[in-house]
Amino acid sequence: METALHGKHKAQAEAHDAEPMFDLIELLFFAYRDFVGDADRLLESYRFGRAHHRVLHFVNRQPGLTIAELLDILKITKQSLSRVLKELLDQNFVEARAGVADRRQRHLYATAKGRKLALDLAHLQSRRFARALDALPANARQDAIRFLMAMIDPSDQDEVKSLVWPQGARPAP
Repeated sequence: METALHGKHKAQAEAHDAEPMFDLIELLFFAYRDFVGDADRLLESYRFGRAHHRVLHFVNRQPGLTIAELLDILKITKQSLSRVLKELLDQNFVEARAGVADRRQRHLYATAKGRKLALDLAHLQSRRFARALDALPANARQDAIRFLMAMIDPSDQDEVKSLVWPQGARPAP
């Protein structure tokens, strides 16, 4: 069965090498536009952008994250992170603490103000997910998880799983 499904999807992919999946491409563009648009409107009141959102999200979800770990998660350069992180630090949304084992290392933590903003943003985006999932069959969330995981490069999937579901707290498929 698994081989048959794999073969079916492989054949679909080969067929679409000649014919792009414009419907899925465009739906993903529009879904992403609206998904981030909810957060963009709130971030605008703080004069923050999407980069601030991503940094704050992961710092809040992974307290004690080092700058090197954050760079690896976001797949950006130190220079790209620098301005955004400085603004979040200066405005007291994030704080940096020296490492216990290595005092040169900086561990990042969301402040109470940062945790509140991160949670407000997460609630906004969760409402959009809830509206979409309410219109679909009961197992749609698990199907969406499988689909999104399959969209991630296979070499990054284990790392993503460990970030999304720390200590193996992954929901049942």
